[in-house]
Amino acid sequence: MPLCRHLSALVQVLSLLLCLAATGVARAETLVIAGDIWCPINCEPGSARPGIFVELAQRIFAESGIRVEYQALNWARTLREVRSGTLNAAIGAGVADAPDFLFTATPVAQSRNCFFTRPDSTWQFSGVDSLPQVRLGVINDYSYGDQLNAYIADKRSRSGPIQVASGDRALALNVSKLLHGRLDAVLENRWVMQSMLASSGQSGTLREAGCRETDAPIYLAFSPALDSSRRYVELFEQGLRRYRADGRLQALLKAYGVDEG
Repeated sequence: MPLCRHLSALVQVLSLLLCLAATGVARAETLVIAGDIWCPINCEPGSARPGIFVELAQRIFAESGIRVEYQALNWARTLREVRSGTLNAAIGAGVADAPDFLFTATPVAQSRNCFFTRPDSTWQFSGVDSLPQVRLGVINDYSYGDQLNAYIADKRSRSGPIQVASGDRALALNVSKLLHGRLDAVLENRWVMQSMLASSGQSGTLREAGCRETDAPIYLAFSPALDSSRRYVELFEQGLRRYRADGRLQALLKAYGVDEG
């Protein structure tokens, strides 16, 4: 009989511990961020390398006991759901994308579109007037700024001065055409190109031949509809400063094959 009482008491204690544990899990703070896949800014969810912004957010908020959940959604839906408060933050947004969102004082990165050539090329981008000298590869429906967009719209064709690639492997196709002499230059986001070359073992195979001005600051942009957003902005801003000052941000960039410059 005493043994039965001891077992009963033990079961009660275990049940209490399980309830407490379950309560703790239920109350764990979760922040949900989303964006259209734009690797290395944000890559495939659940992968070993889900993206620079994703890993940075996960690490910074973990220091305050906050779990970050990442979802890959199309950009229009991302902005709509962050604006309504269904999601907490949009990954890689610029102020022009959503001026009503809440932004950190410090951008996570600068979006920089650059021109890439074969190493033996001497061509250098010096404004739109220098573009007729090259056969340029771009990606369908991408925006490169008003001046470049106007030039691309005017000159695009299958085999002319502007060649437009489409689909999931558009960048890889443009790089292949460049290396095989069917293009003279490719226009692409600097981080995207660096990361793609690094992941495919091609680092150093292309030459950077100038960049479009000006750079566009990009952020983890928080919902204007949620009271928690101001706290998240402050926590993330503090984390960005720490990670940049102590070298952890630079180490993360290196892991993706890119640099802050």
